[in-house]
Amino acid sequence: MTSAPLERIRLWLRHSAERAESVSNMKVWLLAAAVGVLVSYGVILFTIAVEALTTWAYGEGTSLLAQGARGLEPWRAFLVPVVGGLIVGAILWLAQRFHILPDIRCQGVAEVIEARASPPGHVSLAGGAANTVAAGVALGFGASAGREGPLVLMGGSMATFLARRFKLSAKDARTLLGCAAAAAVSAAFNAPIAGVLFALEVVLSNYALSIFGPVTLSSVVSLLIAQSQLGDVHRFDIPAYASAAPYDIPLGAVLGLICGAVAWSFLQTAAKGRKMSRQLIAKRRVPAFLLPVIAGVGMGVIGIFLPEVLGFGYEATSQALNGNYSLSLLTILLVAKLFATVLCLSCRFGTGVFSGGIYLGAISGAAFGIALSFIFPDSAVANPTFFAMIGMGAVSGAIIGAPISTTLIVFEITGDYQMTAALMIAVGIASVMVQVFFGSSWFHYQLNQRGYDLSHGPQGVILNTIRVRDVMRAMPPDAAPLEEDAPRLLANQTLGEALAQMTDLGLDGMPVVADKDDARIVGTLTQIRALRTYNSALVESHIEHHR
Repeated sequence: MTSAPLERIRLWLRHSAERAESVSNMKVWLLAAAVGVLVSYGVILFTIAVEALTTWAYGEGTSLLAQGARGLEPWRAFLVPVVGGLIVGAILWLAQRFHILPDIRCQGVAEVIEARASPPGHVSLAGGAANTVAAGVALGFGASAGREGPLVLMGGSMATFLARRFKLSAKDARTLLGCAAAAAVSAAFNAPIAGVLFALEVVLSNYALSIFGPVTLSSVVSLLIAQSQLGDVHRFDIPAYASAAPYDIPLGAVLGLICGAVAWSFLQTAAKGRKMSRQLIAKRRVPAFLLPVIAGVGMGVIGIFLPEVLGFGYEATSQALNGNYSLSLLTILLVAKLFATVLCLSCRFGTGVFSGGIYLGAISGAAFGIALSFIFPDSAVANPTFFAMIGMGAVSGAIIGAPISTTLIVFEITGDYQMTAALMIAVGIASVMVQVFFGSSWFHYQLNQRGYDLSHGPQGVILNTIRVRDVMRAMPPDAAPLEEDAPRLLANQTLGEALAQMTDLGLDGMPVVADKDDARIVGTLTQIRALRTYNSALVESHIEHHR
């Protein structure tokens, strides 16, 4: 009688231990904490370096950059970003020449998402360091870009290094990438909750319990260290304003439509800008390393007349939040910031779009609030500050495709509950508009340009990221060559393309060649082998997303 209860307790303990092992890995938790520490100090060093460069170049830090630029001689205000473009172009050229970066461009969040989605997933530590230096120089010299791109990439390179050093599985390596993204956002924006949700929503596209814990730990550790070194800093000083009335919520929905149009305009213009820069390089009209110089020249001209557009734009954003700009000036700044950010992104003079989205949203919301005060001068409609905060979240959330985490970032930046309901509605409307009229967020657009379509969920990711070379059965080097018109697969094709081609031709298997002009067979792939690989990956993905 006494042995049966003891046996049940023993079985219960064993099953509990097995369940605990399935949802938690002590090595991953320890590495998550280590990532939080490393990324936090990386963010601290990056922040200090950008502040020092900005102060040296403009006489003021990032919070008062416009004031500092306005006090410079026009020739110097013009020359600073040009010199920055020269330095950034040289860094990227050297990094590409020595195979540190794959090409001459700044990298960001899209590369970390790509590393998560495509096996084996890798962000070079040396590449992350070179990219961080280039982005830091660009921002210090006034580039209209953001911090989240270089910092998330820097964290991703650290996570990749640790994952390889400690031989983590592919699933745990992906978790560590999420930890790095959360730590970077948490420390950079003083927003630990938003950091976690950004990692889950944007980078991992996964809310599984086994991932949530390590990502949260990394975010909190990073925040605590950053606050101990930099203080509990909020970039924007939000003035007091009257409580939101019930009719301010539908007005927030109207603002959501406006912010959706602003976000769409930015994405459409940025896409065309990237296409033009690629065409200039392809036609050899402009060497790639000179593109940052072109952006520097453009920013120099803008800096002479509208220094509020330079850098992160903290000063202008704060002024808009405090209602210190006229409607005409807000309109001019909106157009100028959109053009400047597109110019810098297209010409590889920095990376990161979140700060630009915050700026564009604050300006749009403030302009909307001022316009309402003209239309309804004697009403109790909320003042421009209320709508500026809503705009901050709506535009940036629609651009980066992260409505949940962006809402929380804005809340954690402002510390204000009053506008939350209107903010969520505006972010939702703006995000839907971008998805309908542009088709994807900025990060997914970048990935689509490289052949990765992540819009169809885990099954689409599997079909688009596994390559034929990863699953084919290799052939000996002396295999007989193919006849000229014989059907074939290319080693670089995706698994989805291979399955579709075999189905269309009614074949159970096909030979694989390295290049379409190469008749040498390097392997073979059968439908059964391809489907077995797909099913196995799909089951593994399902388990990962639900445990």
